[in-house]
Amino acid sequence: MPGTEYRRRAAGAAARLKENTVRWLPLLILFVLAWIEITLFIQVAHVMGVLLTMMLVIFTSCIGVSLVKNQGVKNFMLMQQKLAQGESPAAEMIKSVSLIIAGVLLLLPGFFTDLLGLLLLLPPVQKHLTLKLMPHLRVWRGPGAGPDSGYTMEGEYERKEHDRLGHDDDRHDR
Repeated sequence: MPGTEYRRRAAGAAARLKENTVRWLPLLILFVLAWIEITLFIQVAHVMGVLLTMMLVIFTSCIGVSLVKNQGVKNFMLMQQKLAQGESPAAEMIKSVSLIIAGVLLLLPGFFTDLLGLLLLLPPVQKHLTLKLMPHLRVWRGPGAGPDSGYTMEGEYERKEHDRLGHDDDRHDR
C-alpha cells in the first residue's frame, strides 16, 4: 500500500528530527546563554563602566563562593544528624546538589548565571525543588541497613589452606 510506505518514511523522518534536536539542544542552550551573558555584560558596562563591571563580576563570584561554602557546611551537618537519627537525608541531598550547581553558576563570569545561582540559594526555591524531585528519588538500603534487615545465619566454619597444586594442607609433615 502506498499510504503505509509514506507513514513509515514520515515516522522515520520524525525520529531522525527528534534525535538531531536532542543532539543539538545542549549546544543551542550554551549559545543562547552566552548571548544573554554578553548582552547583559555590554549593557551593564555601558551604564557602570567596564572597570566597575569587572569588579562586580569578581565580587559576585567571591560572595557566591562564600555563601555556598557556609551553607554547604550547615547542610552537611544536617545530613549527618538525619543519618544518625536513622532518617533519610534525601531533602538535604537535593539541597546539596542545588548548592553545588549554584556554586558553579556563581563562579561563571556573568550576570545571568549569577542571578540563576542566587535563585538556587534561596530557601523557597530549594524547598520547591525538593518537593518536585522527592517523588522521583528512590531510597535503597542494602543488607545490614536498619534493625530488622534480614536473616542471620549462625554456624561454625573451618578454613583449609591449599598449596599451589590444590592439595589440602592438613598434612602435619611440615
